[in-house]
Amino acid sequence: MRHIKRRKLIAAALSVVMSIGLPAYAQGISKPITIVVPYAAGGTNDNFARLLADGVGKELGRHVIVENKPGANGIIGASSVARARPDGTTFLLGGSGPVSLNILLRPSLPYGFDSFDSVAMLFDGPLTITVPTSLDVNSIDELVAYGKKSGQPLLYGTMGPGSVSDLYGRTVSKTFGVPLTAVAYKNNNSALMDLMAGRGDMNYATPIPMIQNAKNLKVLALSTEKRSPHFPNIPSVVELGYPQLKTSYWTALLAPKGTPAAIINDVAAAAMKTVRAKAFQQVLIDNGQIEKAGGPQVLDAQLQADREHWGKVINENKIVIN
Repeated sequence: MRHIKRRKLIAAALSVVMSIGLPAYAQGISKPITIVVPYAAGGTNDNFARLLADGVGKELGRHVIVENKPGANGIIGASSVARARPDGTTFLLGGSGPVSLNILLRPSLPYGFDSFDSVAMLFDGPLTITVPTSLDVNSIDELVAYGKKSGQPLLYGTMGPGSVSDLYGRTVSKTFGVPLTAVAYKNNNSALMDLMAGRGDMNYATPIPMIQNAKNLKVLALSTEKRSPHFPNIPSVVELGYPQLKTSYWTALLAPKGTPAAIINDVAAAAMKTVRAKAFQQVLIDNGQIEKAGGPQVLDAQLQADREHWGKVINENKIVIN
């Protein structure tokens, strides 16, 4: 009996020694990691998620899968993560819309800011102020002058009430002192088709599709502080004297509230290394996105900034979505 006890003690000691130096994530967790994407498969966010899953999996030596749970403006996917066990096996590829805007706009939402732990900020992207070339407007000043002389509200495309493009349009209207009317579309392609055909006056979508249709569209400004190195010929809103129009839409990793800090730190480190890799950087450039890799504190700061910025816009316009 004494020899059996001694062998058990030795085995236990060896187990402890072998675990020293391993990432916390590798200790005691054997299930695959799931990254929930609150959008349909095949889209831009889905492509980013699969690149991220591959990189994080290699860094942690674990199997990482992507699960698409689209619907209800990202609420279905985000809700599933908020309800998941905080055991370090489930994460949300969240963003401005599914997280901040939904929470700020919808009082009956089944989750809130306190439903998640921040894991890692990944990247963000600028909005554009774009007009059709048929409008014969070549600068923000000319656009403002045109809007004030037109005698009727200018039309701008959105992805629906409370979307980033809708809220940004309200901010643009207030800043320029020009009346604007939102027109909701099911997707960006439909909005761009109408804009190129002259059935709209403005759009705030991402730079790449706008630039790809430069024959029919003109980007007057980016919603950035400085000119983007990827789009050096497009002025920033701050450069033009409109700092209140500086904004972006971000993408990050979040976990169910209560996920162990050691696991969050391991996944954050793996995610940041993946996003900073050359291959991922090129995909970001190709999609007009900007790397903003950072740990939980960076994402916490972004969420707080959203509360202050978008919360103010939502309250001023008395927007509530049930």
